[in-house]
Amino acid sequence: MKYYLIAGEASGDLHASHLMRALKERDTEAHFRYYGGDMMQSQGGTLVQHYRDLAYMGFIPVLMHLRTIMQGMKRCKQDIVEWQPDVLILVDYPGFNLKIAKALSHSPLLPRHFQTIYYISPKIWAWKEHRIKDIKRYIDRVYSILPFEVDFFEGKHNYPIDYVGNPTVDEVRAFQTSHPADADAFRQKNNLDNRPVIALLPGSRRQELKDNLTRMLEAAQPFASEYQIVVAGAPGIEEEYYHQWTGNTKDKTTKNDGFTVLYEQTYTLLQHATAALVTSGTATLETALFNVPQVVCYYMKCGRIVNMIRPYFLKCPFISLVNLVANSEIVPELVAADMNVPNVRTHLKSILPGGERRQRMLDGYQLMAQRLGAPGAPDHAAEFILKRITNA
Repeated sequence: MKYYLIAGEASGDLHASHLMRALKERDTEAHFRYYGGDMMQSQGGTLVQHYRDLAYMGFIPVLMHLRTIMQGMKRCKQDIVEWQPDVLILVDYPGFNLKIAKALSHSPLLPRHFQTIYYISPKIWAWKEHRIKDIKRYIDRVYSILPFEVDFFEGKHNYPIDYVGNPTVDEVRAFQTSHPADADAFRQKNNLDNRPVIALLPGSRRQELKDNLTRMLEAAQPFASEYQIVVAGAPGIEEEYYHQWTGNTKDKTTKNDGFTVLYEQTYTLLQHATAALVTSGTATLETALFNVPQVVCYYMKCGRIVNMIRPYFLKCPFISLVNLVANSEIVPELVAADMNVPNVRTHLKSILPGGERRQRMLDGYQLMAQRLGAPGAPDHAAEFILKRITNA
């Protein structure tokens, strides 16, 4: 079979690469062509364009690079028609992917059995719910990685989907299996002492770091005598950007003013953390799967105004995947005006050993894990995809 995949960011690249691996295990004649990244490229096939060449977010960046984006979209459509795949697999990235799906829908230039599948659905339950119309019109099947999406799509919009499990469960489990916790080795490698660790995961984009990290550090500082404060460094962010807060050094592992920055060790950091301050996103789910109590922090400018208008734009009760999966407030969410140093400090104290919220949060993680289910998301998705295109 011929599989064409489109992933538009790092997380999509990772999840798509695991799906490609699962497809290869089941289809010895699998051929891949894709818009994606390094992780997908490691699985073989042909990388047509790297996602970093089209990864623009926000109104102004998109407007400034609109010509590049449109050229990439045109090239993608032409390439799919020329290659004649059996299936197109879209991975999140809805602004781009739904336009591709619309352009190719019912095209006489593609094989009659051609299928368009979404693996990792757009988060239309949070915003832009109108996209359900395009999904119904142009997508043959959605394979979901979030269990609550089934009720949203099927119950609210009468559109059947399949929940295949969550790939983050697979990724964390695989790491834990291949990297048994070794506190001594972790401390020695990173020049840490014997104090327990508070992990800070302030995001991966520059604006996130600028807004979140300074407040996280200030909130955590009173605990620095008993705990080591360790920041997860983001890939692609040069050291100098962190040095605005950590001092100047040529080392990728830096220790200044009572805290440390580690690169390319986020899972290892969570494996050895006692508590964490985390921005929203997949990181909240990863932190919970490592059983680390956390406070979700996301600063926004004009915070009071954001909090006032949030219900009109955000169509879900929570922002963290932990709470969304559990359908209850397992972890505190400090967003916009609520993300301030006193609030963060108070909530952090409550989840440290002896804190009143710590055990209740750990119990809530068990509920979340049960709802996510066992590992195997890429394998389940691969089986569904093969069955569908074989019977098409």
